[in-house]
Amino acid sequence: MPESLSAAPPSPECAGSRPELRLLPGRHKRARAGHPWVYSNELRMSAEAKALAPGTIVALKDSAGGDLGAATFNSRPLISARLLSGDPGARIDGAFFARRLRRALALRERLYEAPFYRLAWAEADGLPGLVVDRYGDVCVAQLNTAGMDRLAGALLEGIEEALAPRCVVLKNDTPARALEGLESEILVHGDAPDGPVPVEENGARFLCDPCAGQKTGWFFDHRENRARVAGLAARARTVLDVYAYLGGFGIQAAAAGAAAVTCVDRSGAALDLAARAAALNGVAERCTFRRGEAFRILEEFSAEGRRFGMVVADPPAFVKSRKDLPAGLKGYRKLFRRAAELVESGGFLFAASCSHHLDTAHFANTLRGALRDAGRAGRIVCAGGAGPDHPVHPYLPESAYLKCALVNLD
Repeated sequence: MPESLSAAPPSPECAGSRPELRLLPGRHKRARAGHPWVYSNELRMSAEAKALAPGTIVALKDSAGGDLGAATFNSRPLISARLLSGDPGARIDGAFFARRLRRALALRERLYEAPFYRLAWAEADGLPGLVVDRYGDVCVAQLNTAGMDRLAGALLEGIEEALAPRCVVLKNDTPARALEGLESEILVHGDAPDGPVPVEENGARFLCDPCAGQKTGWFFDHRENRARVAGLAARARTVLDVYAYLGGFGIQAAAAGAAAVTCVDRSGAALDLAARAAALNGVAERCTFRRGEAFRILEEFSAEGRRFGMVVADPPAFVKSRKDLPAGLKGYRKLFRRAAELVESGGFLFAASCSHHLDTAHFANTLRGALRDAGRAGRIVCAGGAGPDHPVHPYLPESAYLKCALVNLD
């Protein structure tokens, strides 16, 4: 069970001089140009620097003492300093977070009418190490760095000032926290949800669990991709949604006119919420929910000779680190091959990867290999990534983690 916070924890930020952290000679060009990260091998790691508490806000300087800005610092990970402001004396408090969140909010409100979206996306929104998703009057935040974790109090003040939500769930259970030396925890500030919270997307309604669900409870990054798949649903008629989770692809396809949808996931709790969502959208009679391991069920469907007009293969990350790349590539290739084998002639395969360490070239090559293994020919109708509420920092193109392709198969 998540722990409740009766009050926001105090912020460690206070007025006064900050510790100075200098870069090594000649290593300041990226930071000077606007890159928000400084790596450990670019810094002068003195004994004083190593002694700083993880997450300390420092005045970042080049080797000659020129100002680069205010940054959070942790000597433990490879990305040791993360820029918060170009002003080395900037006060990082509740008002700072409120300003950044209002700026992020203004963009999302121009993009979407309903208050369901990724509100803050780390460096791209000037909030390194922070993710905030909004579900109406409930916000779910993930504090993935020691710097952001130390600023939890100021963050909660900023969220309250900018949004005044009913509650904020701090879903601090990501693997990234371990790299920063942080513990896994789930905390609730405000009135804890007494059950699943509603989500609205593309005119459909869903339910998610912000405390016990995957990540923050819902995956907003596929919003536009789900709309594209749903747009083909009536003509595709039959849809298989593999790794369906809460039924985002499948239920929207049914709502758009698909005659029959099958959602597959290993989580019974997720499929229960998906079934409830199907009822909410009036498509329960056209949706079937199958619990089980994806590869086994795909093999079973293949042996039965089943075919679908649309197959969605949107798995969790198979490549969680660089060392996982060879095994992950094999996993994706096998999955996409099995999925392609189940697509009827003239139908569609939607293939996706959310693995940060799998780049676009590897993804494309893996998909080509899978189609070749399946003996299928076709054409890529469109390729894309995450929606506009997941913007990309200009100096961090590698943060565009989501890759996907919609393929029409002969």
